Amino acid sequence: MTFYDHTVKTNKGEDFDLSALRGKVVLVVNTATGCGFTPQYKGLEALYEQYRDRGFEILDFPCNQFRNQAPESDAEIQQFCTLRYKTQFPRMKKVEVNGENEEPLFTFLKAQQPTEEVKGLKAKATLKAIAKLSDTAKSESDIKWNFTKFLIDREGRVAGRYNPTVEPKKLEGEIAALL
Repeated sequence: MTFYDHTVKTNKGEDFDLSALRGKVVLVVNTATGCGFTPQYKGLEALYEQYRDRGFEILDFPCNQFRNQAPESDAEIQQFCTLRYKTQFPRMKKVEVNGENEEPLFTFLKAQQPTEEVKGLKAKATLKAIAKLSDTAKSESDIKWNFTKFLIDREGRVAGRYNPTVEPKKLEGEIAALL
């Protein structure tokens, strides 16, 4: 199974076949509207605007598994993101990213890239605090919090996994290199 073999649901409940993204560089992000990392939407939109014409796509998967930080409906999340952060990239249906009801795409992504590198004392301290709050991360490969990012290359391979403390701007060099 590859990235392109998955079908996910859009925020309107329609099937979205990821094979439509074949040949593009894709950033998959689990998000939340009420998270301390929510302002990263601004950086994600900046990346999207800068690189979408070169074959870059972002897929936003809202997730309410981490301290009830995305309790809204899919329509309310869409409205929040487009009004507050002016996001234009595709938003999928709210999903779970860990556990028995996790979205199969995230099962695949975690299997391909089970952990992320953590650089810097501040990031390590933040992630240590998050680990104490997260009651859904049961294994090392589980997603620890919202705004975990997976970068997919043009061949559908997971090129990187980034923890929530990694600001979107810091991915610019890797995205540009894959494009």
